Amino acid sequence: MDDTAAFFAAYDAVLRRWPVEVDSVDVPTPYGTTRVHIGGREDGAPLVLLPGGGTTSTAWFANAGALAPAHRIYAVDLMGDIGRSVHDGAPLRGAADLTAWLDSLFDELKLDGAHLCGHSYGAWIALGYALHAPHRLGRLALLDPVGCFTGMSPRYLAHALPMLLKPTAERVRAFHRWETGRDPEDPVWQTFLESTATARRSKVVALRRPAQRDLVACTVPALVLLAEHSRAHDPRRAAAAARRLLPGASVVMLPGASHHSLPTERPAELNRLLTEFLA
Repeated sequence: MDDTAAFFAAYDAVLRRWPVEVDSVDVPTPYGTTRVHIGGREDGAPLVLLPGGGTTSTAWFANAGALAPAHRIYAVDLMGDIGRSVHDGAPLRGAADLTAWLDSLFDELKLDGAHLCGHSYGAWIALGYALHAPHRLGRLALLDPVGCFTGMSPRYLAHALPMLLKPTAERVRAFHRWETGRDPEDPVWQTFLESTATARRSKVVALRRPAQRDLVACTVPALVLLAEHSRAHDPRRAAAAARRLLPGASVVMLPGASHHSLPTERPAELNRLLTEFLA
């Protein structure tokens, strides 16, 4: 089995861990086809899930069971990142292209009024979309968002650099262990993470913090969940900035959580907070 086949086999193995049946579709957009896994209550409130960078739509396996009874879930492989979305259309030159990509996805799937939830890089994309098209969203949930309210930690970036420059399974595993303090609890998820070292991506757009004037004007009801032990940024500074810049948002610190343990490990409290907020 070559490296690409091994990655997709690991991807499919994680998707099989989902406790709800999903319909996997490829949605056409000007940027290429977007893989979306759709499941949950057919007449439920639509909920779009954007994963962290390098984790794909499969990463919500520990959350789908709690979200599915009330929501129609749309879990998305990010355009330009690893996964089964195919970036063979218009180039991704910056944040404006990501919002245009989501606009086309919302159009194709008729998702006006959907709730939007993102983790890490996916949270940055989600916040940008909320600032761009607040009229299209119901509620916004941001899980340990990076590049939104504070800068990323230089120490985190320094630890990530070897993995980014020359990714190997060992370097992926070491980086996860450094950030979370342990290996993943789920062996299927660990195998998947290691397989991402050889996965192909076309363009991950650089993070740029939104303008403060745009944040304070945001009208979408928001929940910001910060991981207490996140090494991606200073979670306490991020929480303080979120409270200041999104005055109507609910900002919560998740005890014991790290950046990379969201949303896959020990999800009970995360799932409770999400379902209560989205109800």
